[in-house]
Amino acid sequence: MLHVSVVKGPPTEVQYFDEDDLAHRLTDHDVEVIREIFKTPLTGSYNWDYEAANARIRRLYELGKRFNWNAELDVDWSQALPADAGDEIEPEGWRDHPKWKALSPEQKREFMARTNAQTLSQFLHGEQGALMVASQLVTCAPTHDAKLYAASQTFDEARHVEVFHRYLMERCHMIYPINPNLKFLLDKVLTDERWDLKFIGMQILIEGLALAAFQTIHSTTKDPLLRDIVGLVMRDEGRHVAFGVNYLEDWIRSLPQEQIEERAQFAYEACVVMRNRLVSTNVAQEFGFTEEEALEVNNASQGGQAFRTFLFERMIPNLKRVGLLTDKIRPKFEELGVLQFENLKDDGMIDWATLEAPLQKAGGRVAA
Repeated sequence: MLHVSVVKGPPTEVQYFDEDDLAHRLTDHDVEVIREIFKTPLTGSYNWDYEAANARIRRLYELGKRFNWNAELDVDWSQALPADAGDEIEPEGWRDHPKWKALSPEQKREFMARTNAQTLSQFLHGEQGALMVASQLVTCAPTHDAKLYAASQTFDEARHVEVFHRYLMERCHMIYPINPNLKFLLDKVLTDERWDLKFIGMQILIEGLALAAFQTIHSTTKDPLLRDIVGLVMRDEGRHVAFGVNYLEDWIRSLPQEQIEERAQFAYEACVVMRNRLVSTNVAQEFGFTEEEALEVNNASQGGQAFRTFLFERMIPNLKRVGLLTDKIRPKFEELGVLQFENLKDDGMIDWATLEAPLQKAGGRVAA
């Protein structure tokens, strides 16, 4: 029997799975759906000109069709988890903390396993948000090319939700609730009535955030399964960001300056949230650390610093390319200490060779 529960906010407790749960959830009995309702004043548009007007967007759309991997067939789920995988994500700052030293080896490994699950849970929740925003873009994007690409991106995001959910259930056996600040960003993008702000929020900001996080995981994980999954997802996300930069560049510059400044302010505020507040402390608190101690260690750790570098190396050049690094907003970004990245390569200059490279799949197979 299907049980539907409507809630006023996302769950706040960790959801656990064991082998019996996995088998049980393959049946149709006792399935529960937990829904949180939101409303958005979405304004859609038909487009009656079906000719291709933007060759770059159409080329990205064709790449999406060519490299449309299958999470069931193209990922080798039989890969074993290395015995030392639990040592991979320990921030250097923890090692010298008295509370960390007081933990047993088993507790430290459990801490690392839960931290990994918590991080990947945010990927799962973020991909659900991206799925819903991409579906909105199909309706509200004004051109034929953008509608086609947004439709292909919607399927990409559905695949990302599927693959991270399966990994969390089968490898981690737990799913943590969404970070409240990530939920805030998704709510803002989903419920805003301006279609171009949805593009800015999803294609430049949230997808840029995802790429930074995936890049960090891909370069540090010892789990070959997770590395393969993140590698496949990064290929898709690279196309998504390139789409957003190329599509928004001309549009933003055509707006009145007042509207440009509104969008620049939104981008700045989102960057502040990503830099300062997208830090989860619930795992550390489960092991006796205070929220302040967890934040302090994360901010000082090599992993936390690397993530913020990856994030703004990608985001700031893209904001500049689309015209949102305005003279008025520049001092605020300078206070964040991120303007040193503004002249790095942006995603408007598409690396076609990378995006068109053969796609490695499970068992060493290569996509056509």
